[in-house]
Amino acid sequence: MNNRAEFIGLAGAYGAQGLGYATLVTVLPQLETRLRISEATVSLLLLGVCVAAAAGSALADLVAVRWGSRQALCSGFVLEAVALGAIAWLTDFGVFVLALAAYGIGLGMVDAASNMQGVLAQKRSGTSLFGRLYASYTAAAVGGALLVSACLATTSSRLPLLLTATVQLAVACAGVRVFDRARAAHRPHDDAARRDPLPRSGIWFVGLLVLAAFTVDSAVSAWGTVYLADGLRVASAAAPLGYAAYQAAVFLARLAVDPAVRRFGRPRLATAATAIGVAGCGVVAAVPTLIGAVAGFAAAGVCTGILVPIAFGAAGELRPDRSDEVIARVNLFNYAGAVAGAVALGLVAAGPALGYAFAIPAVVLLVAAPALRRLRHDDGDENAIRRPAAVGGRPERAR
Repeated sequence: MNNRAEFIGLAGAYGAQGLGYATLVTVLPQLETRLRISEATVSLLLLGVCVAAAAGSALADLVAVRWGSRQALCSGFVLEAVALGAIAWLTDFGVFVLALAAYGIGLGMVDAASNMQGVLAQKRSGTSLFGRLYASYTAAAVGGALLVSACLATTSSRLPLLLTATVQLAVACAGVRVFDRARAAHRPHDDAARRDPLPRSGIWFVGLLVLAAFTVDSAVSAWGTVYLADGLRVASAAAPLGYAAYQAAVFLARLAVDPAVRRFGRPRLATAATAIGVAGCGVVAAVPTLIGAVAGFAAAGVCTGILVPIAFGAAGELRPDRSDEVIARVNLFNYAGAVAGAVALGLVAAGPALGYAFAIPAVVLLVAAPALRRLRHDDGDENAIRRPAAVGGRPERAR
């Protein structure tokens, strides 16, 4: 399988994941009405999805060790698709909770395994790929929201869920042939692996960057529109502008990440992204106006759009021969950040004071800033990325 075909297949996997999550969260109001549940119950269910996703990431690790990340990725998509198909039709709340838990496990498996596959593809290509892969995720998420909007205007909430499940099953079937069969993990029952542990400090440092990025992402996603609508009391048509600016900035930043890494290196780019994110959250907290919020959320989008691909790319270089295991552990910080961003702001403030609470993601970014030194240690410029060897086209570890 050539590199181009593999990249297209992998970009499709990232896109299918973004499509699935966006479709689910945007049909939640219809599911809430159908099942007669409250908004508080929905919040608890989403928290449960994060917990299940963490379990799914751990499961992906186990599958990748034994059979490889290709199997974990395809299995995760099948589980997601079955769960979404069930959610489309269920009316019993208890069974719905079980289906949502199954979806969460599949979500975690795909999150972890797609990044495992991304590391393998990046090793073989010798160039940064994660920016474009995550851009596929973001573009498909926007498409998923538009799909739901179009379907709700003409049919019902079931159709987008069923269409998304079909797409994910198609990606799983194609992935059996397209995804990388390589294994980057210790062999089961390998005593040598127990004597040679994974780089825990590196996992924690890179994981902190992932946690900080997803804290910002979750804070803006969960509370950005609420702050504009209830805190600043802008017109209802203007309330979504902050989140729209954020997602547009995330997408553009992810498109620019790969060439920027080649030109400036991970450390400089991650440092700049962190500074922009701190400034953006600070503007939201200090300038309680529509313009201030939109500008601040856009800056926060630049931060998360850059940090997430860089962090997972760096994680894959911590221990290349066992990158599947490293990625599964780093991916757990994703869900910790998602919970922290969504919960912390709501606990601290509401109404107009919610703007000040956006200082919390800025503080988390500052706390994670020392982790940037790990990037400098591993990657003085772009050299942690594998370059193609001069002979045979095989990638080799850059010195």
